[in-house]
Amino acid sequence: MTDELVIKDLHVSIEGQKILNGVNLTVRKGEVCALMGPNGSGKSTLAYTLMGHPKYTVDKGEAWYKGKNIFELKPDERAKLGLFLSFQYPQEIPGVSVSNFLRTALNSVKPSQISVPDFVKLLKEKMKLLKIDDSFSRRYLNEGFSGGEKKRAEILQLAVLQPEMAILDETDSGLDIDSLKTVAQGVNTLLNPNFGVLIITHYQRILNYITPDSVHVMVKGRIVKSGGKELAHELEAKGYDEIIKEAEVEV
Repeated sequence: MTDELVIKDLHVSIEGQKILNGVNLTVRKGEVCALMGPNGSGKSTLAYTLMGHPKYTVDKGEAWYKGKNIFELKPDERAKLGLFLSFQYPQEIPGVSVSNFLRTALNSVKPSQISVPDFVKLLKEKMKLLKIDDSFSRRYLNEGFSGGEKKRAEILQLAVLQPEMAILDETDSGLDIDSLKTVAQGVNTLLNPNFGVLIITHYQRILNYITPDSVHVMVKGRIVKSGGKELAHELEAKGYDEIIKEAEVEV
């Protein structure tokens, strides 16, 4: 279906070391899908592989979106198809303002170029929607930004580019409770029936503010358990140990 990102039997390695061992996952538009798991389970590997990072080798498997196996597309073609990745550790780009970066990014993924006046109008609308001060757009991208400001910049990018399928890789990493609430509110503001979200996280806390439609647990490169939002609460209460034990039995 065109409204789904469908990952089938995905095996991925880095320099010959296997990281993903047969991942099957479907992310639907209009829904929030949460992927949880301990450190080193392969969650970020999945995110970077989906967006085409050259470090990761797809040994086997497919990922279908809009009738195309995205592993046959270049990273920029995947972005133009409507896929978006919010990085766990956004990079600083000195000398490039947030505004100029966003206009360049928007023009690179859209079929027609947006004029400067139209872009300024769009940017102001999105900043107002996300309750971000206008001065934010004039700062150099991520230079001197706090952890919370970096993540807010990512959410602003999400709002401006308006992708149809977003992968948020540990967006809650390093955030205090106030910044977490701000980022979660921004994501919730953008949710709509034509927008699908895959949230990758260690902890249940961000799911207190962004309600998932489905929760999946990854251990040793495989999804070993799936359920509804109640699964996140179960993990928070019990930890990953029991899930890991179950997964070891099944290997």
